[in-house]
Amino acid sequence: MVKDPQLIKKRREQMVKGAVRLFKQKGFHKTTTREIAKESGFSIGTLYEYIGSKEDVLFLVCDSIYDEVRERLVHQLDTSSRGITRLKKAIAAFFQVIHDMQDEVLVMYQEAKSLPKEALSYVLRKEMEMTEMIEMILRDSLKEEAISLTEEKIKLISHNILVQAHMWTFRRWSIQKLYGLKEYTELQIEQLLHGVYRPN
Repeated sequence: MVKDPQLIKKRREQMVKGAVRLFKQKGFHKTTTREIAKESGFSIGTLYEYIGSKEDVLFLVCDSIYDEVRERLVHQLDTSSRGITRLKKAIAAFFQVIHDMQDEVLVMYQEAKSLPKEALSYVLRKEMEMTEMIEMILRDSLKEEAISLTEEKIKLISHNILVQAHMWTFRRWSIQKLYGLKEYTELQIEQLLHGVYRPN
């Protein structure tokens, strides 16, 4: 209903932050739209000027998280380095982004199943786009090192990078008691690239 793009952006950011806090505490199903409005800092009437249902808020949460992860990752990528060095820095940058947004990532994966079928398909496409972005970095880095891998291996390594970054969030109750982010990242890079590249 609202036409002002800047106001829409501002309200969506407020909704996403408020919803993430509530979904983390109570879960999607136990959170009401009235609570989301209050946590976002405006009335229930204002909330419905921007969304049609609670599922719309969840969709906005998922969509904005993917966009922010992508934006932060692109911003942190080191374009001055090459080959395996660039790949390692890219993996470390991705792990850092997930660390910085771990509450949002956790909520997204826990609650995305509650999205309507069409919205869930869209969110899963965004997940694939993220994997493809990692795959592109991997592919370019290996090419610069004149390392050749099968398509199956490249795709699997890309998925593994994504999953190991998310594990820092999903199993933080255990993992983060054992390692700091830097140590965890270094160990995971060693495991992820084992068999791909062995320095002399």
